Amino acid sequence: MATRKPAPPAYVCTECGWTTAKWVGRCAECQQWGTVQEQGAQTGILSRITPLAPTAAKAARPITQITTEDAPRRTSGVGEFDRVLGGGIVPGAAILLSGEPGVGKSTLLLEVAAQAARSGRRVLYASAEESPAQVRLRAERTGALHDELYLASETDLATILGHIDEVAPQLVIVDSVQTVSSSLIDGAAGQPSQVREVAATLIRVAKDRGLPVILVGHVTKDGTVAGPRVLEHLVDVVCHFEGDRQTSLRFIRALKNRFGPTDEVGCFEMTGAGISEVPDPSGLFLSQGATEPGTCVAISLEGRRALPVEVQALTINTTAPNPRRVVHGLDSSRVAMVLAILERRAHIKTSNLDVYVSTVGGVRFTEPAADLAIAIAAAGSIQQISVPRTVAAVGELSLAGEIRPVTQSAQRRSEAARLGYDQVVDDRSKTLRAALNDVRARNTTRRSEADIPPF
Repeated sequence: MATRKPAPPAYVCTECGWTTAKWVGRCAECQQWGTVQEQGAQTGILSRITPLAPTAAKAARPITQITTEDAPRRTSGVGEFDRVLGGGIVPGAAILLSGEPGVGKSTLLLEVAAQAARSGRRVLYASAEESPAQVRLRAERTGALHDELYLASETDLATILGHIDEVAPQLVIVDSVQTVSSSLIDGAAGQPSQVREVAATLIRVAKDRGLPVILVGHVTKDGTVAGPRVLEHLVDVVCHFEGDRQTSLRFIRALKNRFGPTDEVGCFEMTGAGISEVPDPSGLFLSQGATEPGTCVAISLEGRRALPVEVQALTINTTAPNPRRVVHGLDSSRVAMVLAILERRAHIKTSNLDVYVSTVGGVRFTEPAADLAIAIAAAGSIQQISVPRTVAAVGELSLAGEIRPVTQSAQRRSEAARLGYDQVVDDRSKTLRAALNDVRARNTTRRSEADIPPF
């Protein structure tokens, strides 16, 4: 009787689970490099640890007997960063901060490190992208110098672990996780296997010692975190730092947070002296001049924070067969839809006009709640009607010309009242025509071309 040959070893992709009978460098399913490993194989530092019986301090206990007194939140010293984290940094937390190149990730974390050092905590800032002298130059410019802030320029994981043992910090910042490599894993830094091993080791150190670790992560062209998807699963908090290079405003959002909400947004402003918090960014998105036709204020919602955003519209007569539609800071398709609703449902002709619509301050306002403000601004520009600064508009328009309610409308009205808007035009007006008539009748001043002062 013929003996059966043993089955060849199976190789599996650690990213998508694709299997193959032989090893290949690139997964044929998800097209990732260096993710195909022999099934059941164990590599890395953690796989060399011999299983031990749990100690009394780490023995499994009923969840009702576990208290949170040993894990109090500690403020980072930056209020807007604490807001996104849910009130502060939890001991042993692993935080991943991602963002576009040059948006200010290193500047923000250097400020966090300096504030923590000023509060009496020792901080280790491990930069794998810059030398200590380069980090020192930035610290001098932003005023982040302190004796409790330790710098190390190192790309080797084992050496960084040695710095942690020697310095004994209370906060570790690694900039960035894609540029650190482990000698126990084949491949260059930044490959999925390297990123996974480096992150897993640093997170294990954080959990064992109750040491918070902040990792800086690169992003790909489409804005996602570079490296294996498992990186986002390993960490406790994933924050994204974003902003437009043409403006100084920056936002930080929590995409994942095991210790707090994921709908908070922190606002910052980049200046020549570093990065500064913006606790109340309302004034950044409003013009300061006199009221002009073609402007209307809408209430945007960034996470849990309601912000007033001024929408401006300019219309010019044209004889071109295809009028221009230029949009900045808004969804161009929604602007085109609102203009069509204006012409069809409110009988305000827009097909013979070039229309320019923009927001003040460079903020992007793409949610449907901007529909009504766009309609009022465009109608005001066409009919030369000025909307006072005490009026705000919030509402989504349907193709039938009805005003639909938007999410958290009560919070938007409350924020509008706090900022001095005594009238909010919203879905209580029912239809677009009713809203425009209400604005015309009670809160507007019509201006003719002759009333506009010459240059």
